[in-house]
Amino acid sequence: MRNAIGADNGQAGVKPAFGRTRLDRRSPRASAAVARVLALVFLVASLSTCGEAVPAEPLKLGLLTYISAGSPQNAQDRQRAFDLAVAHLNQAGGVFGRPVHAAVGDTALDPDTAVAEARRLIEDEGVHALVGPSTSANSLPVAEGVAGPARVPLISPSATSPTLTDAEDDDFFFRAALSDLAQGPVLARIARQRGFDNVGLIYRNDLWGQGLASAFEGAWDGSVRSVASEPGQTSFAEALRETAAGGAQALIVILFQAEAIAAVRAALDGGVYDQFVLGDALKNTELIEAIGSDALAGTHGAGTAASPDSESSSAWMAAWIDAYGEPPKGSYVREVYDATIALALAAQSANSTDGVAIRDQLRSIGVAPGESVVAGPEGVTEALETLADGGEIIYQGASGTLAWNASGDLAQGHVGIWRFTADGQIEDLEAVPYPS
Repeated sequence: MRNAIGADNGQAGVKPAFGRTRLDRRSPRASAAVARVLALVFLVASLSTCGEAVPAEPLKLGLLTYISAGSPQNAQDRQRAFDLAVAHLNQAGGVFGRPVHAAVGDTALDPDTAVAEARRLIEDEGVHALVGPSTSANSLPVAEGVAGPARVPLISPSATSPTLTDAEDDDFFFRAALSDLAQGPVLARIARQRGFDNVGLIYRNDLWGQGLASAFEGAWDGSVRSVASEPGQTSFAEALRETAAGGAQALIVILFQAEAIAAVRAALDGGVYDQFVLGDALKNTELIEAIGSDALAGTHGAGTAASPDSESSSAWMAAWIDAYGEPPKGSYVREVYDATIALALAAQSANSTDGVAIRDQLRSIGVAPGESVVAGPEGVTEALETLADGGEIIYQGASGTLAWNASGDLAQGHVGIWRFTADGQIEDLEAVPYPS
């Protein structure tokens, strides 16, 4: 059925009833009346934006994360968090009153691929801001070689290397996760609390692994033998023997998922270790599912944590379960959501899709002064309406406070202590404040 303006309902590219053909048949007086009506419409639209021009295009956000490589749990849940944030923004009426558009790029855990995908998202897809990359090794070249020069802001939800603090990104790179300068001491604290004073350490020989290993060693007051593992390494027998040569009681594991499964299995099968302390990349259930709860129940680790008793985190979790039916299993999931919402709120605050304008508003949307708003659909709606009316907000993130310093690092937050349970799940034990 055709509608009143002569086009199929719901179809794009419709011709309005006041198109050229119909106006040509009107009398001069009728045409003048139509022109007055159109002028009034444009005047009302102008007044509705409080005198500010509406941006010429909708906001488009990109997610740059690993999909075809890395942890499947993390990849799935991080994509879901991005989708949920975009859905909440659009349920709230969008940014500038228009739907938010989205695009996704797969970094495949490879810096060269990450750079190429970042360029594609910016140059071909036309995104105005990026969420990601997920890893430190991918974030540095993307920030310095692509986003910074293109003047496109990006927020990584999970790149934690201390090296990124000094990235030459022209202030376009931000993080929604704490630097490993915060996590390293918590990892050392876990090892001490577990009764260890002599440990082996195996770490991924990339920007993340090097940074977290260094942060751990700087906070550790016991004995340690550290060995680097190359990305993608599959054989660990020699490295494990080297870490254990000094009589280590436990192994600190700073590896990605597939590498950790291979290393832990080799340690157990070879009788080298039966006690482990895990870095943040392993805060999901894939390791215990692969190895078994008989071997890993009670194993502790450090990782991301929301603020304790956070109203925002609770609201976000309720919205997540409403959308997906069960809590997320992956790590740094709340951070993906917060990064997406923060970029959208900064764009609304700037009333612009310009990268510099968005960047310049990021530090204002999570700190005082302003009206406090939480994560989830109701909070996002309130935040967008307040900003559209010219007000100020304090976005209380699902993952914590988004208070960025001059380097784009979080000035405060929490590092979690967790453990695997006998039924193969993750139990959060403590959220350690940073700075303590």
